[in-house]
Amino acid sequence: MATPRKHPPVSVILPVLNEEHHLESAVQSVLAQKYPGELEILLALGPSKDATDKVAQRLAKADSRVRLVPNPAGLTTVGMNKCIKLAKHGIVVRVDAHSELGQHYIQRGVEILLEVGADELGGIMAAEGRSAFQKAVAWAYTSRFGVGGASYHVGGQAGEAESAYMGIFQKSALLRVNGYDEAIIRGEDWNLAQRIKASGGLVWFSPELRVTYWPRGRFDRLVKQFWSTGVWRGDLTRRDIKGASVRYFAPPVLVAAIAVGLLALALGALVGILPLATYAAGVFALSVLASGLSLKSRVALMIALPTIHVSWGAGFIFGFIRGAQKTIDRSRVTK
Repeated sequence: MATPRKHPPVSVILPVLNEEHHLESAVQSVLAQKYPGELEILLALGPSKDATDKVAQRLAKADSRVRLVPNPAGLTTVGMNKCIKLAKHGIVVRVDAHSELGQHYIQRGVEILLEVGADELGGIMAAEGRSAFQKAVAWAYTSRFGVGGASYHVGGQAGEAESAYMGIFQKSALLRVNGYDEAIIRGEDWNLAQRIKASGGLVWFSPELRVTYWPRGRFDRLVKQFWSTGVWRGDLTRRDIKGASVRYFAPPVLVAAIAVGLLALALGALVGILPLATYAAGVFALSVLASGLSLKSRVALMIALPTIHVSWGAGFIFGFIRGAQKTIDRSRVTK
């Protein structure tokens, strides 16, 4: 039997923008959890240009646990903060509309959160794809050679974490640090985790928790996403360079090395081709050796990896020098 202490009521929050094709699956993955305690779902609805609002209205009409919260600003941080204030319960679970929760995610997440006394808990971002290109991008997400070695990408042992993917929170911790920083558009999860830790809270990672994530499936959207992410990471790094992981500097160093090499090549120094040639050879080798991919996806990986690395690295340099200003990820703003 469930007890309020072991399975307290939970508020699940989804920030939503242009998720016509994924929202229903995301919400159904929450409703299918069969969590022993009380559950509510708050959808922070941004100004979508597709049929997202109609899907949301249908879901709310079908199940009284689904509540709609207007978020005209369209920013994740603003929508999250609005819903945190409206949440009825003391445990808050963030879910992205482009993701689907693993079986028993909420139940085990809440149990672990309470067992270890954490203020924030996250699991593994299990990227998957449907098209050949999206599968290649998903492979990059789960590889140390793709987007780095963060535990929520590649797994690891349970323990204290630098940050958490999405997050299961004690609402009291969110209120203690005044929620998400609405001036930060990308990297808000990392920033929130740092402030929770600075306030004396515990951020924890558990490999038991898995969330299926559907990455961008088009080249142009991937460029926009990783440029924006890189810009904000550069900005956040210059604000707190001591708190930045060494891995953040790999893509910008790569971009700088290739740029300097190409400049040297243009001036007649043949050795300038080495950075680009070495990197290209590495990408080719990874694409050949990548496990679980079809031939089409291996070819797509030769495009996806440089797209991720160069977009993120160039964005990081821009953000580190000039700041993020009002850079927004527009990869899901249009259809």
